[in-house]
Amino acid sequence: MRQRVGRTAGAICGAALALVLSHDGMHAAGPDGPPRQASLTGRPGNADNGRALALARERGNCGACHAIPGAADTTASSMGPSLQGVARRLAEDQMRYLVVDPRRYRPATIMPAYHRTEGLVRVARALEGKPVLSADETEDVVAFLMTLRE
Repeated sequence: MRQRVGRTAGAICGAALALVLSHDGMHAAGPDGPPRQASLTGRPGNADNGRALALARERGNCGACHAIPGAADTTASSMGPSLQGVARRLAEDQMRYLVVDPRRYRPATIMPAYHRTEGLVRVARALEGKPVLSADETEDVVAFLMTLRE
């Protein structure tokens, strides 16, 4: 029994690693956190626009789950980790990886994928095939998150 569990766990880990390695622009996760993803646009994002997107309830709505430094609404949920100092914890390409689709790194997370359109369930017809954030908007949010060093 113990040997079968060990083989099953090994197979699951191997399959997860293969899945991570199969994505374009991504690399396997290392001991320093999530994998890395190259820029979606090849251009730096606009941090001011990213802040507006992150705070907007109808767009990023990051404050629903995360405490955001400097946000007027300080009643943020503690469902997700505080974003205070997040730029000290993650590199820009790791941040992007998590914003695009955090489930690739943590399959059980409740954080939504902001730039993924495939494999989603219970999506309104009007939104099928459309990401929550465009590539430019995703880069803007990443640029904003990278300003949160304190």
